[in-house]
Amino acid sequence: MAEADGQEKTEQPTGKRISEARDRGQVAKSLEINSLAVFGSGLVMIYLTRGFIGDNFQRFSKDIFNTLDTVKIDANLMQSYFLNWVLFFITIIGPVVLTIGVVAFISNIAQFGFKFTTKAFEPKFSKFNLFANVKSMLFSTNSLVEVLKSVIKLGMIALFTYYIISDLIGQSFQLVNFSIEEIMAFMLSAGFTLIWKIALFFTLIAATDFVFQRIKHKKSIMMTKEEVKEEYKQTEGDPKIKARIRKEMFKAASRRMMKDVPKADVVITNPTHFAVAVKYDMNKDGAPKVLAKGMDEVAQRIKKIAVENNVPLHEDVQLARALYKACEIGDEIPSTLFKAVAQILAYIYQMKRIKKRKSIV
Repeated sequence: MAEADGQEKTEQPTGKRISEARDRGQVAKSLEINSLAVFGSGLVMIYLTRGFIGDNFQRFSKDIFNTLDTVKIDANLMQSYFLNWVLFFITIIGPVVLTIGVVAFISNIAQFGFKFTTKAFEPKFSKFNLFANVKSMLFSTNSLVEVLKSVIKLGMIALFTYYIISDLIGQSFQLVNFSIEEIMAFMLSAGFTLIWKIALFFTLIAATDFVFQRIKHKKSIMMTKEEVKEEYKQTEGDPKIKARIRKEMFKAASRRMMKDVPKADVVITNPTHFAVAVKYDMNKDGAPKVLAKGMDEVAQRIKKIAVENNVPLHEDVQLARALYKACEIGDEIPSTLFKAVAQILAYIYQMKRIKKRKSIV
């Protein structure tokens, strides 16, 4: 499906795109499933209540036909018959209609879940464009598919009905010898013979349409590569902006780190590639801590600040590299490196004491 900008929708829809489509009421919905659910539930309900319906029809028919030769037909009688007919149909059809309504509601939820949204009811002025709407109805792919489905359904129903009714017509000549009960039984049996065969065809149509609608819906909400990138920017942020933010955060952390270098007891160097500033407070710390660390240019800056603030530099290629990889800023020295660092600190403390005694003398 080519877009206006030349791009094709080749990317699978994201969770956000699917959610937005649901909010708009755009879901994979098969009307044939609803038709099947309504038709099938009505059929089952009529079948389950066939005895009740048949008894009521018989009683109602007898009440009418038994009095036709003696009753005086007038407006009051017709009104009475009409009220009786209304109550009769409400009594026998009410449970069927209620069942159909419940099943229709459930069939919708079963297809795409329960989702109430007002966006589907928002007015769209494009719907009032008569020319565009007529063009869409007459020439769109959806319209042609719906027309084709309707033609196939009507054709098959007509074909089934023809063969079944033609057979029933041949049997109906025997009805003149039947009682009212037998005629009602014949009519119900003939009706169910017709209906269950149509139901089989509806099931095939509904299953095919359900698969078709899901594929069609998924295809309609697929995305172009540009749309995926734009959505990523909206949800995760522009990568360029995020990179700039990380860079600024790194600079801020680096400035804070450099301020702590003068507090270090020693800076262990590579000497050119790595520099790690270490401090140990015996009253507070369980082990020496890393105050700052860096590679290349950052390492040179750490060394420069250390020299400017009289912090001793100690060259140990392997230890500097190991500390840089093993520790983050603020971490305590791991136990595997503690002995090596402790020896350096002990040497630094000893040199400080000697220097202090010399200054006193």
